Amino acid sequence: MGATAGPVWGRSEQQDFRSRVRGTLLGAAVGDALGVPVDGLDVEEIRRAHGPEGVVDLVPAHGRRGAVSHLTQLTLFTMDGLIRAQVRRDTGAWHPPTDLHRAYLRWAATQRDWGPDLRRKDNGWLAREEWLYARRDPTRTLLLGLGDEEMGTLESPKSPDAAGPEVVPRSVSFGLLVGWEPQLVAQLAVECAAQTHGHPTACLSAGAYAVTVHALARGESLDGAVQRALALLSPRPGHEPVSEALQRALGAVRQGLPGPARVEELAAPGTAEAVLSGAVYCALVAQDVRHGLRLAVNHGAPSAPTAAVAGGLLGALHGETALPPAWLAELEGRPTMLELADDFAMEMTQGPALHNPAGASPGWLTRYPREL
Repeated sequence: MGATAGPVWGRSEQQDFRSRVRGTLLGAAVGDALGVPVDGLDVEEIRRAHGPEGVVDLVPAHGRRGAVSHLTQLTLFTMDGLIRAQVRRDTGAWHPPTDLHRAYLRWAATQRDWGPDLRRKDNGWLAREEWLYARRDPTRTLLLGLGDEEMGTLESPKSPDAAGPEVVPRSVSFGLLVGWEPQLVAQLAVECAAQTHGHPTACLSAGAYAVTVHALARGESLDGAVQRALALLSPRPGHEPVSEALQRALGAVRQGLPGPARVEELAAPGTAEAVLSGAVYCALVAQDVRHGLRLAVNHGAPSAPTAAVAGGLLGALHGETALPPAWLAELEGRPTMLELADDFAMEMTQGPALHNPAGASPGWLTRYPREL
């Protein structure tokens, strides 16, 4: 697996890309934080707890406002793994799924350890962030998939029947590989999804989401980005459930005013492709980021993954300045996310100035070690 020669990065292009990377990561995290407190509740339960309009602002979960779940934790480790893959390429070792698997194993360690193991020099900086060692309701499928050193593959996936939605949000970072061709972005997302979720619809949903974000990060419209994902899916065996779910999202836009019932109708099965469909719909009909995320939270389908996916789409589409600042101000881990997003943008746009086969910045290698 390889990448194409990336675009020529002028200053304005770098600034736009950094804004989209920040927007994607923070938007996904804000959606997650909004959805966490009501995940698993139906509409009436949400309204009884939070008023007739449901959740309209951040509300407490895990002891604070703005807390994120394992969905955001894994998204951060995905981005970290992608940077590490680029750095390791200098050694001649180029197999990104392996680098991502090692990143996911670092996340799995945060779910069983009390805190960072400072003796491990290969952890890099992200795995030393203490706030990430909070256990935030990871699913059994995730813990099983990353419970040992063996890496699931498309030929031999972990949990071959797992089709849950949690595999989709973490795949947003793959879409930010804007120097890669879309089919390679999709393939990497699919291969990395199989490390925990083996069902074809889960893997293909992850790929479809990544390709949609990829098109947005390159400046396309959301409708055009979804059409690109559909075109890329169509040759793949077993694509029909995912393609049909995306088509339903596009069709629902023309079926009257958006509301909880329509989102729930799309996302209620709770599978990866259903949550992707509901999130795409919310992003398509959103008047702005705030409206889209509130719509993605207040329904009886899985709230956290739907809003996380919708937030990733809206952030990639509009950039960081479109996100509600009051929500960002209370978002758990925002300094870490900004640091990671800026590192990712710098790696993707100026990587050769940071490291190459002949040498590297010592500080960069401390942050993103080449060692497995």
